[in-house]
Amino acid sequence: MASTTEPTALKREEEEEDDSKPSAEDEDTGAQVAPIVKLQEVAVTTGEENEDVLLDLKAKLYRFDKDGNQWKERGVGMVKLLKHKDTGKIRLVMRQSKTLKICANHLVLPTMSLQEHHGNEKSCVWHAADFTDGELKEETFCIRFASVENCKSFKDKIEEITESLANDGGESAEADAAANLIEKLSVEEKGKEEKSEAKEEPTLKEEKKDETENQEKSGDDK
Repeated sequence: MASTTEPTALKREEEEEDDSKPSAEDEDTGAQVAPIVKLQEVAVTTGEENEDVLLDLKAKLYRFDKDGNQWKERGVGMVKLLKHKDTGKIRLVMRQSKTLKICANHLVLPTMSLQEHHGNEKSCVWHAADFTDGELKEETFCIRFASVENCKSFKDKIEEITESLANDGGESAEADAAANLIEKLSVEEKGKEEKSEAKEEPTLKEEKKDETENQEKSGDDK
């Protein structure tokens, strides 16, 4: 039994030793090679330059696929809560670590609510109108952290923000916009009704005038 295994093991050790020895091509000749192309530094903008970071944690993000009725991984990266320096609006942004591709990008609204995912203290679930793909889309997200502490920090910060927005009346902005839209539509509809009534009145007057003329004409014939 030993005679069949020892040569194989020995052969592997010899191959490892051969691989560890530098080849002739890898030998350092001491010659200096100048770069063929000189690259210039390019400033990369992320769109986050005018925002302050309120939270920055590493996590894994999932999105619920309604069509497939299953969770799909969106990527591993840093999830951030960013507050705009001018508008004061706060958004949640997450990018993949290697590619920096955006996984999530949506505003934190007073209506946003986080729930623990199936009793797992390291993950939580929420709904949001996400803008990752360039258009608003209702999404259900699940985020998982490496520790219970990080997950708690994330949830506590979100709750702190939503409570602050609710107290400041932040949730009234969307309601006001909707109310203004409804009011505008109702005004337009009312205007249309008044115009249609105004058009109908001359028609009725013309019909009455025609009836009167016909009666007078029939009296003259007699």
